[in-house]
Amino acid sequence: MSLVVFLLRSSWWMVAIAVLTGFLSGGSTASLIALISRSLTQENARSLAAFAWIFGGLALVALVTSVISQMMLIQLAQQAVFQLRLSLSRQILASELAHLEKLGAPRLLATLTDDVQAVTDAVRLVPFLCIDLATVAGCLVYITWLSWQVFFLVVGVTIAALSSCGWLLRQGRQLLARAREEQDHLFQHFRTVTEGTKELKLHYWRRQAFLQEDLQPTAAAFRHYSVRGLMMFAITASWGKLIFFFAVGFVLFALPKIMTLNPQTISGYVLTFTYLMLPMDRLVSQLPTISRAGIALGKIEALGLSLATRSEVLAVPAPPNQNWQTLTLKGVAYTYQTDQDDACFVLGPIDLTLQHGEIIFIVGGNGSGKSTLAKLITGLYQPESGEIYLDGQVIDAERQEWYRQHFAVVFADFYLFDRLLGLDQTDLDAQAQLYLQRLRLDRKVKVLNGKLSTTALSQGQRKRLTLLTAYLENRPIYVFDEWAADQDPSFKDLFYTEFLPQLQKQGKTVLVVSHDDQYFHLCDRALKLNYGQIESH
Repeated sequence: MSLVVFLLRSSWWMVAIAVLTGFLSGGSTASLIALISRSLTQENARSLAAFAWIFGGLALVALVTSVISQMMLIQLAQQAVFQLRLSLSRQILASELAHLEKLGAPRLLATLTDDVQAVTDAVRLVPFLCIDLATVAGCLVYITWLSWQVFFLVVGVTIAALSSCGWLLRQGRQLLARAREEQDHLFQHFRTVTEGTKELKLHYWRRQAFLQEDLQPTAAAFRHYSVRGLMMFAITASWGKLIFFFAVGFVLFALPKIMTLNPQTISGYVLTFTYLMLPMDRLVSQLPTISRAGIALGKIEALGLSLATRSEVLAVPAPPNQNWQTLTLKGVAYTYQTDQDDACFVLGPIDLTLQHGEIIFIVGGNGSGKSTLAKLITGLYQPESGEIYLDGQVIDAERQEWYRQHFAVVFADFYLFDRLLGLDQTDLDAQAQLYLQRLRLDRKVKVLNGKLSTTALSQGQRKRLTLLTAYLENRPIYVFDEWAADQDPSFKDLFYTEFLPQLQKQGKTVLVVSHDDQYFHLCDRALKLNYGQIESH
């Protein structure tokens, strides 16, 4: 997808106005060049006075049309980038969780940050590029008016010279595209740097192996392709300048021997080509930025198509059924790739019925499928086979968004928001402060207008804050995935012996993924998973 198509998708009529005013500006600029050329050979005082008025008028038209064109294109370009960011974010949030996990966070982050930034950088240049292109077009019209025979001769020589740049441009674009491929791997390593800092600090040889065998080779490959690609464009820019000097030399020294030209025509050509060197130099110098944007748009479009193939039906859901009675899984199965090559883990088929108001523990060894089952129950994963029913109503694609609203979930790899988003209680701050007292965090955290004063806490305290949001959501079903793993013994005991029973008294159903066998007696029943199968419940 090119930048032109990208901008046309945003607003074709704004593009049309901007192009029209841009060409008026370019035409006025070219007329100024022609007027200057004629004035240099004009000796009549009256004619010079008339030229002065015409010069002022053309300068005013060039200024006004240039400003209008740039204002329209700036507004259009920024609107297009704004829509791109929102559209991409919506596509990611609308895609299936399993598909997002398969794509991987590094690729998504690279597209959201670097690719969008590359497009933004190019879009900032669009107004100036359009003015330069319009100026070039206007000057070419003036050259044609001077002598169409000379125009075709000069253009023929120029095209022949420019065609020699085609190979350089193709090579440069291919090298930048390879650099962009390496960038996905580089983002993966950057994620290791930020998320694996503790582990890398604790093991010297692991750190050195990561730096020398993973990060350094990838960064070097990215640098290698980027440098070579940019060098190709730099050579092209220098060659482009030489072409213009060659064109001027051709008009000055070769053309007079081929055909008879008056001094005004020669001076007009020389003046025009000399003036054109600046906009053409700007156009050529921005080729790397434009090429990067084209590559980035291709990446964004590829990601968008990939996300579209696995998008979900998302709509404003009806309120959840607070008085539901049974949640049933019939023959539900799910398969995913494991870390071992060509190995798959199969969960199910699962036949299970959950009753309203139960406290259920999901137990089993590591890798037994506990978290996967929790994601299936909550609707984050779609079963490959089998069906889920809520009070006998099958949960299909149309009901999936509504079904998910029944769950307040805290996963082991939770994300803590610094605002209480999506909650519209009138006394939200007061309610939150009461829960903070129960969570023993009221001295560390305050809530003002739904915003937490800080989230810079220990892992256990941050996990307690996730309970704050879960409580305020007031959903009929609560799911806690290894929630107590990071808590001190006293608060762990409080969670199992007080918080869970209190939720049950409020009519909530609670599912707890846990290894804390000393508290298993507190649940109504335990689902024991072993290699993807329920052994007992």
